[in-house]
Amino acid sequence: MAEELKKGLDGVLVAESTLSDIDGDEGRLIYRGYDIEDLARGASYEEVLYLLWHGRLPDRGELDALVESMAAERTVDPEVMRTVRALAEADMNPMAALRTAVSMLPAYDPAPDDIESTDREVTFAKGRRVTAKMPTVVAAFTRARDGNDPVEPREDLGHAANFLYMLNGEEPDAVAADVFDQALVLHADHGLNASTFSAIVTASTLSDVHSAVTSAVGTLKGPLHGGANQDVMEMLKEIDDAEEDPIEWVETALEEGRRVAGFGHRVYNVKDPRAKILGERSRELGEAAGSVTWYEMSTAIEEYMAAEKGLPPNVDFYSASTYYQMDIPVDIYTPIFAMSRVGGWVAHMSEYIEDNRLIRPRARYVGPRDLDFVPVDER
Repeated sequence: MAEELKKGLDGVLVAESTLSDIDGDEGRLIYRGYDIEDLARGASYEEVLYLLWHGRLPDRGELDALVESMAAERTVDPEVMRTVRALAEADMNPMAALRTAVSMLPAYDPAPDDIESTDREVTFAKGRRVTAKMPTVVAAFTRARDGNDPVEPREDLGHAANFLYMLNGEEPDAVAADVFDQALVLHADHGLNASTFSAIVTASTLSDVHSAVTSAVGTLKGPLHGGANQDVMEMLKEIDDAEEDPIEWVETALEEGRRVAGFGHRVYNVKDPRAKILGERSRELGEAAGSVTWYEMSTAIEEYMAAEKGLPPNVDFYSASTYYQMDIPVDIYTPIFAMSRVGGWVAHMSEYIEDNRLIRPRARYVGPRDLDFVPVDER
């Protein structure tokens, strides 16, 4: 009897993890035993990094030490920054630029990459440095593309606030910094998704942290994994530009066989808990700005899709309007996803290699057999 084929490894268990768990029927997500809603409303991104990397929430001294070390490690080597500027001027895809920059970082890292990633402290030290530097790369790329010089990172700002400062050249207000920090928390980990699996496949070969993160960034670049929130915002902008009723637009799109971005998930059968939180923040940002157009448009589409298709929104649906109302360019939404998820990537690769086994699945051969070889001049 032939072995069962699981395309896409759908539902296949390949590891045990203490990092995050998804209850798709109840709409719950936990990190290390803590509900995502509690963490999003009460913990900073740096606290969540410590939790993912060390298995517990930090005390004040431990948190301060992590915050200070990450703040001191934000600066990116000038050679890498020159490459980032060149890629921006060449109008490179932002995720491709980030992937290239991450692959260059080990050349200037104080710990050489010939140290095996089974050394837990080395893994976390490198992971901390790459997590600190990725926002610097993304902000510099975005500014260079617009003809602006990069803004040097500030050590007195938190991880989220510093990114917004480097992106816009001015310190964000407390609300913007809090919303962005919360978004980073919500995206920090999510089970064994495609990019995380890519990272642990690379780590399972005992490659280095930067190689594993580069693999993960390349995987997240694919439109079936990252980029959905960009698609959502482009959809909302298209509806707004056409001054069309959002429900009528969705009905037409479905009749034409087009996909409505931001709905459905491989794991969740109900509304993504992260979407609930970001929906609230999208509304709050709109109210503060004096216009809830994007939020109301989104909720109208959500209600229609639930009633007509039985599809709940995923995290991408409301992260789109949340970021847009913070004046974040649409095409760097996926690099921001990577900036957050790198914390989870590092945690998963460290956890996996503690009980490492080289990941090596098989494919069922369905090609021809017993062909007769014919020399090239006789073909």
